Amino acid sequence: MSAPSAEHGRTGAEVEVHLRKAGRTKIRYPARLLADDGTRVTVRAPWAGAGVRDFGFVRFEPGDVFVEHFWRDRWYAVKEVHAPDGTFKGWYCDVTRPAVREGAVVTVEDLDLDLWCSADGSTVLRLDEDEFAASSLPAADPAAARSARAALDTLEHLATTVGLRAHLGLRSWSEA
Repeated sequence: MSAPSAEHGRTGAEVEVHLRKAGRTKIRYPARLLADDGTRVTVRAPWAGAGVRDFGFVRFEPGDVFVEHFWRDRWYAVKEVHAPDGTFKGWYCDVTRPAVREGAVVTVEDLDLDLWCSADGSTVLRLDEDEFAASSLPAADPAAARSARAALDTLEHLATTVGLRAHLGLRSWSEA
């Protein structure tokens, strides 16, 4: 398990998030370190995509702010999504391998499965299960595939019962 370093563990330090998928870097983006307690790394970053991404149930667009929580001991990342004016849009959760932080780089590997939970908790959607099934992971690494499915089930359970914020002890953007 990687631990926070004195040089890069200070709040406000710039870090770079590397999101990998199927062994390749999918996207890299700069972020501000909000916290690193040795288990969870929390960063704030602007929407790193090119232009607008309309999923039908939510739009990610330039100016949106993401407060992202990555765990070294969990198979997921939870991202609080906020509009430029601070309005909370909801939670976008990625099923990932546990995060690794080495200095100013936080690396996570996306395992295709995702979950969306609207700001009011009324809409919870499991996403990309078809992509996951079509990926090589279930055959190549059955243990990782079981962990990924269990992580998605856990996220859905949390979102539909106690809520992601309450259970995970996450702070709102305005408190970060």
